[in-house]
Order: sequence, then C-alpha cells, then structure tokens
Amino acid sequence: MTEDRAPGTRSAAVAFLRELAVRPDFFGAGFRKRVPHESDPAEWAVLGEDCVWRREPLPGSVLASLTRAFVLPEAEGRKAVYVSLTVTVHENVLGGRRDMATSLEESLRCREQRLNATERVRELYSQANPFAEERNAIADDDLLESGVFLVDGEKGANPFHWYKHRLGPVTVAATARVGAGRTEEEQDAVSSQVLKGVGLVVAEAARRAAAGDEDGSGTKDRTGDAKDGAGATSDARATGGPEGAR
Repeated sequence: MTEDRAPGTRSAAVAFLRELAVRPDFFGAGFRKRVPHESDPAEWAVLGEDCVWRREPLPGSVLASLTRAFVLPEAEGRKAVYVSLTVTVHENVLGGRRDMATSLEESLRCREQRLNATERVRELYSQANPFAEERNAIADDDLLESGVFLVDGEKGANPFHWYKHRLGPVTVAATARVGAGRTEEEQDAVSSQVLKGVGLVVAEAARRAAAGDEDGSGTKDRTGDAKDGAGATSDARATGGPEGAR
C-alpha cells in the first residue's frame, strides 16, 4: 500500500478502520466478540518506562488506531483464549516503519511487561522479517514476539504470541493469550490461526485501499485533519503495543 492509496485524514482513517472486516472466525472455530469489543480509535497502547502498558491519546503522526477484541470461551477445564487485533493508520510510511522498529526494541527494553492490573508477560523474544528477505509475501515487513503469559494468583505460565505486519503506512498487530489447560497441539493451532487472521486483515486492508484509490477516497488530502482526529501527544514512546485493548 503506497501513501497515496492510504487514508489521508483522520476521519477517512477512522472510516477505513471501521469498514475493515475482522470476523471472530478469522482466529479459529468457536471465537466470539469480546465485550467491550472495540477501542477508542483516538487512543492506542503505550509501553511506559516502568514497563506497564497504558492507553494514551494518539501522537500527531498517527491518524487512527482501532482494536477489536475476541475470546474463545473456557470449556471442559480449558481456560479462555483472548485475541486482540489492532489496525493503525500512520500519517506516512516512515511513521509505520518507526512503529515497527520501536515495537522490536520494546521486548529488549522490557523483558517483563505488565498488561493490566492482573496480567503480565515475560521471557519475551522478538524476530523481524523485512520484505527484502522475501519471507513475507503479503506485507512490507513483519515481526513476531513470543513469551509466557501469567495471571496474578494463578500457578503456571501459558503461551503468549504477538504478530505485527506493516503494509505501507498501515500496521496490523494481533496478540494471543492462551489460557491454562490446553494441549501443546491446541496452543500451536491457536498461534497458527491468529497469524492467518492477521494475513486476512492485511489482505483486506490492501484491497480496500486499492478500491478507495479508484474512487479518489484514498488520496492524500489533509483538509480537516485538526477537527477530524482526537488529541495528540509528542511522546516518542507510543506504539501500537502488543495488546491494544487493556
């Protein structure tokens, strides 16, 4: 996706994100929408210096960011699987690249991260695959992060996976937090299906951008940006985060 095909204003970016089809079955059979399902597109997740994730207003270089949350309910002694998918529209390709680079660095800066009041991830490992290495046929570059997911008051650790793809100025990221009681085969199936779901959303984003360019709605027209978006911050630490809905 080139910059001239991406949404050019905040209102266009929000509309673009809301029109993207993200279905529960993208992540496997049995998933359903979690409540609350969608985040505020004028905010995104920020990893603080204290390694705690918080939601903050978007920086000026980001037009919109929308997270949708899904759950595979617990059943027969197997705890729930939580999946969150975040699509972010940056002002330009450089902003998307910076977001990817910052995301890669965060696992080195914070090997243990607090997701919310009761959940955290640790033992994080990241790997980036730039397009030039020809490992990814659908995105300009991508990264994956894996580790373990812990819940305060519960024994044991469970798998945590995070996938993030960039298509021009647009990034698509998904996290999977696998609950206890699932076999290794089930855990691998969740990981594989979530990655597939990310690919489906990237493909849909590319298709919608191409369609928008044909009718002129994807051109770079900055008129009305100030009133179309919500608050901005200059905080250079802001990223799409491994989980957008906290």
